[in-house]
Amino acid sequence: MYYTERPRKESKLPTVLSEQEVKDLFHHTKNIKHKAILFLIYSAGLRMSEVLHLTWKDLDISRGVIHIRDGKGKKDRITILSTLAHNYLQHYQTIFKPMHWIFEGIPGQPYSARSINNIIKRSSRFAGIKKNISAHTLRHSFATHLLESGTDLRYIQTLLGHESSRTTERYTHVTKRGFEKLKSPLDNLLPMGTLETNKEI
Repeated sequence: MYYTERPRKESKLPTVLSEQEVKDLFHHTKNIKHKAILFLIYSAGLRMSEVLHLTWKDLDISRGVIHIRDGKGKKDRITILSTLAHNYLQHYQTIFKPMHWIFEGIPGQPYSARSINNIIKRSSRFAGIKKNISAHTLRHSFATHLLESGTDLRYIQTLLGHESSRTTERYTHVTKRGFEKLKSPLDNLLPMGTLETNKEI
């Protein structure tokens, strides 16, 4: 018998935008429909498939929530409906007049995932963002920014629809919360402005 080691599963940290980078991304998205899509993904932490299959009846205005139906694992959940995102959606609706889906490509058909990622790639290029980002980056950024603002991890898990808390806990590895209290040992070792002037190699 031969015993072989099972290859370790890769554990890569999610790519996250800073709040300023998110602002820059929105600023460089000029099309009203495109901006409405990005607002909704980021403001509610939606997956690509979820935003594509939202209908107007999924928005519960009185409670300020979005109903996600048949999400990952065929599970329903609710997440938050941003006031700003909702107001912008109403503005978008009066101009584009979608029939069934909130975001439609061909009339009566959901918008395409490829189109959304193309929007994000183009806007990030105009915004000067060097990170390789996609729609899922906005979902990661939503979770990380909530965590940095002090939101309990259990609420974030519910909003994202994660079955396991371990999936949500990975955002603790990318958050900068608490870093402002830390100081690199190099900064304690040498005074600020101490630079070598000797050019010898």
